[in-house]
Amino acid sequence: MKNNKTMLRKLLFILTISPLFFGCTSDINEDNVITAKGGVRYGGEFRFMSSEKVESLFPLATTDIYGARIVSQIFEGLLKIDPASTDLIPGIAKETHIDEDLKVYTFKLRDDVFFHDDACFPEGKGRKVTAHDFKYSLEFACSNDELNQLPFLLKDKISGADSYYKGEASEVEGIKVIDDYTLVIELKSPFSVFEKVLTHSSLGVFPKEAMDKYGKEIYAHPVGTGAFVLDEIVEDKIVLARNNKYWDKDDFGNPLPFLDKITMTYSQNKTDELLSFRAEKIDLVMDIPVEEVQNVLGTLPEAQAGANIKHKVDSKASMSITYYGFATKEGLFADKNIRKAFNMAIDRKKIIDNWLEGEGWPIVHGFVPKMKNYPIEKVKGFSYDVEKAQDLLANAGYPGGKDFPEIKLYINALDGSGQHMLGKAVATSLKNNLGIDVTIELVTFMEREELVSSGDAIFWKTGWVADYPDAENFLSLFYGGNISEKNASMNPFNYNNPVFNGLYEKALVETDETKRNELFAKCDQLVIDDAVVMPLINDDFITMVNMKVRKFVTNEMEQLDFSRIFIKELNTSINK
Repeated sequence: MKNNKTMLRKLLFILTISPLFFGCTSDINEDNVITAKGGVRYGGEFRFMSSEKVESLFPLATTDIYGARIVSQIFEGLLKIDPASTDLIPGIAKETHIDEDLKVYTFKLRDDVFFHDDACFPEGKGRKVTAHDFKYSLEFACSNDELNQLPFLLKDKISGADSYYKGEASEVEGIKVIDDYTLVIELKSPFSVFEKVLTHSSLGVFPKEAMDKYGKEIYAHPVGTGAFVLDEIVEDKIVLARNNKYWDKDDFGNPLPFLDKITMTYSQNKTDELLSFRAEKIDLVMDIPVEEVQNVLGTLPEAQAGANIKHKVDSKASMSITYYGFATKEGLFADKNIRKAFNMAIDRKKIIDNWLEGEGWPIVHGFVPKMKNYPIEKVKGFSYDVEKAQDLLANAGYPGGKDFPEIKLYINALDGSGQHMLGKAVATSLKNNLGIDVTIELVTFMEREELVSSGDAIFWKTGWVADYPDAENFLSLFYGGNISEKNASMNPFNYNNPVFNGLYEKALVETDETKRNELFAKCDQLVIDDAVVMPLINDDFITMVNMKVRKFVTNEMEQLDFSRIFIKELNTSINK
């Protein structure tokens, strides 16, 4: 099943150049390039493309991975995930203390972190970050303000947050400032992964001054503490510049970041993106389809002649899922028989082999992907059973697909892309096996979100990548308490099963990790048994980066951290 991927990885390995080892120097070389301890270099521009437009850089309005990759360079929270290992590490909070009942968290903050210089401050100079700023930002994350698209992250966890969300309190009683650099958060009940939640890219600290000055326009005026500041946001690109007052240093004590600039543009199609990489107009390509590899690598004679671009490839089993959503509240997909029939009429393995050239892994268990300590093997997924699918459809009143209305499948993807091919494969299977006509509509991410939110889309492609490595992050999509008219990204299926809700709530307060994950596995099984969605494939996160880019790392959550990468081949210098 994975032959194509195996051949691809062998080819990429052969064509990859081994990284150089650097000595410990600090000097200006003959090209006037500043080098630092460990051989790293300052300066240069890192360029990449996004397949989706990023229009908001306000963290609490960022609900997709495309925006999160930029927002995470600008904003920082109390804690963060190590991009190389996915381990929990300090952020602006240098120390964390948790009381014995796992309800009170005390954070000791760094005293050397400054907000970016911005017109919202006197004389345009960023000031120090204090615990008061975190109280303001975290309370905003608990609010019902229209700019906050992610209240579910905290409002049901922190003591008093729900009352604040409802407008019944003037502050969140569970968020307390002890002194300028000590913050205390008290939970309603124990929640064993609360620290992981705090690493969410949307919980970065921002100043009240920025909200006061920019209001609803803050999406285009991000003021954070991260390694990069916004330089430009226009129709065709986003440009970030080096934050010269950034607090963090690398293992050699060198001030971070090393890059002068990050430029993100938008790709019209994957082939153009790959050809741009080959022409060295961009430095990174993500989600590389097998069928397009030659556009990057060239032919074998070209490779033998050394004409192909020097690059490095990384592949990780992503904590992500591609699935199709159903509008289950009313209409066709309110009938569980129809949803089950759709799921059982699809041969996921054959689709990957025959339509996707071996890209991806068929989902044979539940909605939650494989991750540490989660008992994925206890969740039984959908089997491919055409006869059973036909019986279920007949029970729903549509024998052989008779009188079943033609439906639209909305896919945010480019024409001819892997996601488009996946949609064609599903549509073909539904036609051949159930006699159902499905028309594919290619849309943008934002168009799809609006269609789902308005109820105009009843069948749509979507996906989820872990914000933090825990099953709760995936299963929160199905919690009845997260149904919201203002945020189509959380439970857009309107699934509200009391049994699921009870198990989910019990798991949230369970402190024993094994018992907790067993409860989540039961929730996962309910999602399958009720056929809430159509789980299709788990992905590999494959990246290809120009070899001049050093210290570039990825992880299973598809996060990107540009603060430590540097460019080896430079002709310019920076002032320090």
